[in-house]
Formats: sequence, structure tokens, C-alpha cells
Amino acid sequence: MAGLPEDPAAGTGTEARTPLPGRSRFHGHEVANQPAPEGDRDLFLGDPALAGMAAAMGGDCVHLAARGAALGRADLRALGRAAMRNPPELRLFDAGGRRLDEVIFHPAYHRLMAEGIGAGYAALPWEGAAGGHVSHAALVYLHSQVEPGSCCPMTMSYAAVPALMAEPRLAAAWRPMLLSRRYDPAVAPLAAKHGATLGMAMTERQGGSDLGATATRARRDGDDYRLDGHKWFCSAPMSDGFLTLAEAPGGLTCFLVPRWLDGARNGIAIERLKDKLGNRANASAEIVFQDALAHRLGDEGAGLRRILTMVHHTRLDTAMAPAGLMRAALTAAHHWVSHRRAFQRRLIDQPLMAAVLADLVLDHEAALALGLRAARAFDAGEAPFARLAVALAKFLNNKRCPPLVAEAMEVMGGMGYVEDTDLPWLYREAPLNGIWEGSGNVICLDVLRTLAREPAALAAVEAELDAVRGADRRHDAALEAHRARWPGPPPEAEARWFVESLAT
Repeated sequence: MAGLPEDPAAGTGTEARTPLPGRSRFHGHEVANQPAPEGDRDLFLGDPALAGMAAAMGGDCVHLAARGAALGRADLRALGRAAMRNPPELRLFDAGGRRLDEVIFHPAYHRLMAEGIGAGYAALPWEGAAGGHVSHAALVYLHSQVEPGSCCPMTMSYAAVPALMAEPRLAAAWRPMLLSRRYDPAVAPLAAKHGATLGMAMTERQGGSDLGATATRARRDGDDYRLDGHKWFCSAPMSDGFLTLAEAPGGLTCFLVPRWLDGARNGIAIERLKDKLGNRANASAEIVFQDALAHRLGDEGAGLRRILTMVHHTRLDTAMAPAGLMRAALTAAHHWVSHRRAFQRRLIDQPLMAAVLADLVLDHEAALALGLRAARAFDAGEAPFARLAVALAKFLNNKRCPPLVAEAMEVMGGMGYVEDTDLPWLYREAPLNGIWEGSGNVICLDVLRTLAREPAALAAVEAELDAVRGADRRHDAALEAHRARWPGPPPEAEARWFVESLAT
């Protein structure tokens, strides 16, 4: 594959072999009551909740079963850990001092990107098959269990497709490359590549979530523009282009900034990479636009509306990823308690531990169901329902994820705190999706704006809740309590309580 670093295991057959187990006896020392490392596992068929919900909501279960088997292989899971433990490096200059502004990734990261893009992570919803968004959401869930950092550029590439439709000329050039199912990390202009990815650069130092405070400026250059300014967070800086916001003569405007030009590098300088708590395999950068060529997406002054088209789709993924992290933590905890013994019984056979695991299962399956239902709304053209459901799922799933991961870590005791297990990286990853694409307060304020501007959105969610009245008295009681407290939109100070109550 063009531009893909050579895989040292390729062609050796080692990826298909079961590694020899470690020795349990050595110099009189015996290892006992320690669960053996898991080998290959099936992330789809071994997850009855996913298999059942994906089928019920119209997902491509044949494809998902193949991906679940592939991503559950021990060798691919090991690649995920290798990518996390070998974070990307910034290469600013060549040997002669010429500016490069490149990010170098570990071969394991490239392999995982090739796996995801080849499986249609970014392409499935736009290829015309039924259930495309449900299948995509399930792929996010599966891939997040192995290595969530590589999800970031694939998610943004998926979400950029509807935003591109504002400019048919740009869509004609970029859409086929985003949907090619070919990963091509080569430093080359679009016309010379087999496939492409798109990133996003919105946040500035002074603005944060307040995109209206954007200081980057755009000036006309013929049919295109030139950008000057900075971005405090640029996700996946080695993408082939970025969607960004800048102040044009007509107001805040959305632009596509290509990374590479014909025979030249665009005016994008990387200042440094962020040293992040988690998501270590993925690069996040501070960048500067210096006379950077940019293509306008939509009308001048309509930048927020255009970029929110992309954000609406990325938020679906930030609702599904925590469900995947929850599943990975639950899987690790379940493996531990199924093989670990204390007081002459397996941990899982002890009533209090079984109750803890059951509680974790309920939270995980609720998160999975909420995310997949939001995805189905995209497939079914239920735009008003999707508008609100995605926000509800993102908020609630990300509030539940960190405490669930922490509880799973506690289930494993001291071993859950050791880097040889998955729980430490899951613990570091758990808060991320609650921040990315809008923190909890931002999401709740967006919900209030949706209630004010799109009454049909709340009506659609209420109709879904009413449709199952009578099936469970606890549901009926909760719904009645919610409506009694908030017969109309809540005051801003109660927005979080309102959103949590409605989502639950």
C-alpha cells in the first residue's frame, strides 16, 4: 500500500500463531489463581447485546461479525497497545533545516487506520446501503475497544462528507477519496493519492467552545481565500485537509484547508503536539495558518451553520465510543472475576460481586441502546428526533463511562491499576468524549436551543417515550415525574438535570 510503513510481521505468519504461554513454575515458584491472558475473542458474537441490537436496528450484521472477529484477535489488540505506547512524534525540519511540519506515527497506528478505513468506518453511511449509520456506529463501538485514538481521523472523515455537499466542486474532488476505503498516509496532493482523510481545527486559545470569538482571518484570493491565524487544538494534523472557521469579509465562514498543494506544502505550521492524558496514539496539535490556501464551504457568514452539520455527526461517534470503552472495561472485569478465586469460590459466584457486575452490564447496555437508536434515526431520516437524541446520548453516555471504568478497575483490585492490563488506558480515555465536540454544559445548552428552535425535536422524543407507556411501571413513573417537574423547557440552571432525566 502506497506510503504505508512496512509491517515487520507481514508475510511471516506470526500474526496467525498462538503465542506460547508463560511458565507457571520456575525455581520452585508457582503462579496460581492468576487468570491467564485472553487470546483471540469475538467482539461481535461474544457481545449478545450488540448482536441483537444491531440486527433489530438494521445494521449489516454479516459485516459487523467479520469486523468483531478481526478486531478481537490478540495480534490486533496488541497493535492497539503498541500504538498507545509509542505516541506520534513531531518532525519540524529536514536535515538541511527546511520546514516539514510532519507527524510521524508508529507502524501499529498505520495498520489500525488501514483496518478501519478498509472496513468502511468512514464510508459505510454514504454508500447507499440500508442501515449504514447503525453499522458505522457499531464499528465505532468495536474499534474503540481496541484503540480509540485512530477513531478520531476516521470519525472526522465520516462527518465531513455532509458538510462538503455545500460546495459541489469540492465534494466532487474530496468525497470519492474519503469513501475510497483505501488508507494512504503519503505526503502528497489529493490528485496523487488513493484515499484521503480530513481533520478539524476549530478551537483557538481565546475562544474554546465560543467559536464566535474566532480570530483567524480570511481574505479573498481569486475564487479561493488565504487564511492567517492560529488553532489551539487541531485533531489529526497529518490529515489531507482540515475543516476550519475564519472571519471572512462577510462574517464567520467555514473553509476546507488542504494540507498539501500541487508541488508544495500549504501554509500550515505545527507549533507543538499536545501531551495528553489519554488518546495517546492520536496526535493533537497547535497549528498556525500562514497565508494558507483555503476553499470556502457555504456562504460567507454561514460558518457556524455549516460546521454544525459536521459536528452533529461527530457527536454521534462521541456517544458510541464511550459505550465501546464501557464494554472493554466490563469484558476485562468479567474475565477477571470468572477465573479469580477468593474464599474458596470464584469471585463471579459471590452474590455481592455478581450484583456489581450486573449493575455495570445495565449501564453498558443502556449506553449501547441509546447510541444505536440515535444512529438509526440518521438512517430513517428522523431529523428532528436525531437532533435531540444525539445530544442526549452524548451527554448521558459520557457521564456514565468514567465511573463505570473506575468500578471495573476496582473489581480487579490491584491488577486493575497495573499497566499490563487494559484498565489504566481505559481510565485515561474515559473522560475524553465528554470533552470532545462539546462538554456537558455545551451539550445541555445546545439542547435548550433545540427546544426553542425546533419544537418538533422534543415532540419526536416524547412520542417515542409515550409509545412504550404501559410496558413497565418504572418507566411510566419516571416519565410522569419528568413531565411534572418540567412541563416546559427548563431554566438554564436546571439544564443538566433536565437532559439527564430525559435521556434516562
